[in-house]
Amino acid sequence: MRRLALFLSLAASPLPADDFPPPPDTQPLVIPFPTAEESLSKLHLPPGFQATVFASEPDINNPIACAWDQRGRLWVAENFTYGDRDERYNLQLRDRIVILEDTDNDGIHDKRSVFTDKLRMLTSIERGFGGVWALCPPHLLFIPDADADDVPDGPPQVVLDGFSTQAASRHTFANGLKWGPDGWLYGRIGISSTSYIGTPGTPEKDRPGTAGGLWRYHPVQMKFDIVCAGTTNPWGHDWDEHGELFFINTVIGHLWHGIHGAHFKRMHGPDLNPRAYQLMDQIADHYHWDTGGAWQDSRDGAATADALGGGHAHVGMTIYGGLNWPASYRGKVLTLNFGGRRVNVERLERHGSGYVGKHEPDILKTDDSWFRGIEITYGPDGGVYLLDWSDIGECHDDDGVHRNSGRIFKVTHGTPAKPAETDLTQLGDEALVSLQTNDNEWLVRMARRELCERVHRGMRPGALANLLYQQFQTAPTTAKKLNHWWTLQLLAETAKENSPALEDNLVFMLRDAMESSDPHLHSWTVRALSLWGPGPKHVGGKSGEMLAKISARHDTPALRLALASALGTLPYEQRPDLAAALLSRAEDAGDPNLPLMYWYGIMDLPPAGLIPLFSGCRIPLVSQFIARRCAEDIATDPGPLDELLALAQHADAPAVLQGIADALNGWTKAPKPAAWDDFAARASADAPAPVRDRILALNVLFGDGRSLDDIKRLALDDAADISSRASALRSLITVKAEGLQDICEKLLHVRGLGITALHGLSLSDDPATGRKICRSYPSFYPAEKSAVLEILVSRREFARALLDHLGPRAIPREHLTAAHVRRIQALGDPELDKRLEQVWGTLRETGDDKKKLMADLQARLTPEVLAQANKSNGRTVFNAICASCHKLYGEGGALGPDLTGGGRQDLAYLVGNIVDPGAILANDYKMTILTTKDGRTLSGNVAARTDRTLTLKMIGLEQTVELNDIAKEEQLPVSLMPEGLLSSLDDAQIRDLFAYLITDGQVPLPENR
Repeated sequence: MRRLALFLSLAASPLPADDFPPPPDTQPLVIPFPTAEESLSKLHLPPGFQATVFASEPDINNPIACAWDQRGRLWVAENFTYGDRDERYNLQLRDRIVILEDTDNDGIHDKRSVFTDKLRMLTSIERGFGGVWALCPPHLLFIPDADADDVPDGPPQVVLDGFSTQAASRHTFANGLKWGPDGWLYGRIGISSTSYIGTPGTPEKDRPGTAGGLWRYHPVQMKFDIVCAGTTNPWGHDWDEHGELFFINTVIGHLWHGIHGAHFKRMHGPDLNPRAYQLMDQIADHYHWDTGGAWQDSRDGAATADALGGGHAHVGMTIYGGLNWPASYRGKVLTLNFGGRRVNVERLERHGSGYVGKHEPDILKTDDSWFRGIEITYGPDGGVYLLDWSDIGECHDDDGVHRNSGRIFKVTHGTPAKPAETDLTQLGDEALVSLQTNDNEWLVRMARRELCERVHRGMRPGALANLLYQQFQTAPTTAKKLNHWWTLQLLAETAKENSPALEDNLVFMLRDAMESSDPHLHSWTVRALSLWGPGPKHVGGKSGEMLAKISARHDTPALRLALASALGTLPYEQRPDLAAALLSRAEDAGDPNLPLMYWYGIMDLPPAGLIPLFSGCRIPLVSQFIARRCAEDIATDPGPLDELLALAQHADAPAVLQGIADALNGWTKAPKPAAWDDFAARASADAPAPVRDRILALNVLFGDGRSLDDIKRLALDDAADISSRASALRSLITVKAEGLQDICEKLLHVRGLGITALHGLSLSDDPATGRKICRSYPSFYPAEKSAVLEILVSRREFARALLDHLGPRAIPREHLTAAHVRRIQALGDPELDKRLEQVWGTLRETGDDKKKLMADLQARLTPEVLAQANKSNGRTVFNAICASCHKLYGEGGALGPDLTGGGRQDLAYLVGNIVDPGAILANDYKMTILTTKDGRTLSGNVAARTDRTLTLKMIGLEQTVELNDIAKEEQLPVSLMPEGLLSSLDDAQIRDLFAYLITDGQVPLPENR
């Protein structure tokens, strides 16, 4: 907080006019720093390609982002304030924006100027509307330069504020400014940077929350909008020739279709909207690392390098639209693979309503260990520029920052030809319009921006409207038609005065698009009426009617995807008619996007508003979610659920039952709906066993004593299906049925039921129960034992029994990790703490202790020492103390981050994160401790929260608790991963563990295990 306060005070005060503060290097040079020419020689290109060093230090340092202007010059953002894990940000430094120009087109810049060096925490830039846009969290700034003399006309103006600057998210900052074809300024934000963004002075209640995904800002309307939510840390996006948005991401999937209104999978934590019951996945049909093995195996010349692509981290992206590279690269996604030090290539193919990304061979690689590609773009002549942060070590600079380095490489094919029109400021208006038919996408986009600038300065664009419409009509391809459409729309929105010619021609374009047979034009008609902006004034308030017309007239999955996005933007009262039409399409049930997008469009409607949509819904997943939403309010507003149950047909039963069960998960008792008995009777007729089991379980939840007896018999029936017995047992535990402890003790040793039975036993505070669980410990599978221990440390009496049974015959001492010890200490029993110290030891580390331990480990774990390690024994140690929470090479738990893709070969990074796991901590990984009214203490990460329940993800298990059963909830500013993890290990075990952690592939377990 002190650092944040310092930043805000510095950002708010005028910066001194003294010299630019020299940026210090803190990165140890453990690898020699190559010259720019040496780095260039390490770049491997296909035949016919060549590269130049466009710029390097001292002319460019720490390049983090770039943008082109209409004169063909490259504007580069240099970030010096980003620091290592201890420094976080050095706010005594400043960031700057430089302009680079190559006047003779030899691939090397020959002009350089500084636009401003008075920024901090600069992550991205873009030009337009008479100035420069700079993203400097917590602000989006606009730096005026109306006369385009490359000198700011005044101080930066705060356009948006609220972008998170919390310390835990220093590498998931807001970033990535880029103009979209629709005239909005798009940006990105990482998952740890939960932000509430708005124009200055916007009340908190009017600021939408976002954490991960893409956002946009309209410079004319001055509106902020969330495009899509989720993923991990998106750091690159672009549009294809038809205006479809795609972006790149790290860790959980690299390629995503930027569908407006989508809620995507997240690396951790729940979506900010609790009604987003299921999240969408990436569109790539592959990963660039082996998710079942080591991602390091897929790079650095390994056998799988070309097949997989180099690693999990992707930074920077462009969809190639230049004319210099061979035509086979046109429309392909190019992205920098950070750890693999290469450029991945993806092919986009239509798939259902959206796209699928196909892997193609990497186009280039480098052997330069200092190469840290961070952005990729193509210029006027089609040459591709690679921005190189130029540093070594782990990808978040945890081992220091080398600030006085940076390169930009230019990669071309054959002899690049600089277009005669490169300086678009010298062209006439009609010539700029004609460039919308050019095959060079750089010229198309820059010509559109130059026209926008002229209109912003006061040019009246009405005279161009007819020309744009005429060329729209005669354009040979859909992409070129769209170029004219987007240009006309942008000019209409930017014009300072109303122009009948602009408005009329926009309406003509909309009419032609609706009457065409082209699905892309149909989709953009929908977007223009719902997502774009103010829309043609002649359309007025009739956009809903026009959406209905185009929906009835045309029938393609792509159009329905656009309509699904539009659905979520309409006023609530206008959504049901369009939603009903979309939900009637049974053929969309298997589409990868449409069922979830339909749900996202209606999920915020009240339950009563969802009921009319249920009867005509032919998408089972949406029917399930409607039932779930209605059931969530069963205690306060039972009417909608009763209506739904009365409407439900026999075929609807599986979806309805699943939805109700999901809504009531964790409830111990629920009021029975008035329509339940009739529905249950209809649904049971000729139903398969899973449907009958679900009805029986819900009967118990609704207080049916006869069903409770049936459930008990089913749970104890050795002849019954094991899944039905497990479901029955879970039902008994949920309602805390009479005689539960006896039933659970009988089932404790039944394979497939033991862990569930343990959950039931954990509800008892009988010391004898704890002793029974301890005696049963050896009979559980190794993968189940972490869940057993989690239950044993949840109660004082159980923990006492655990310590009494610690020993080789019952519970081996090494199975009790530092995490379990912390849990026992959290019970607050002095006698228990004393017993713990007697049989296990103590955990006492101060801040100085941690620093000393980190230094000692780094000194001891030399390459020579690690070379003598037994990595198989290291895997055994990992399985004992780490695997319950972390995956490595596809094995382990999912409570903490997957380590397979982490920076494990950096010893300093490993040591720091293990010894001091709370140093960099996202909110979703902070420990939450629950004390229940029945005396249990539970700790873990909050996986989900409803108005009635809280779901806690713990080591080896997940548990849902009713809020009324919680006596105390506390989130601690510490990681669930405990400190002192190494305290129970001897020197050989520590050596073996670290040697295993830095392996580049799985090793076998010891043969005598």
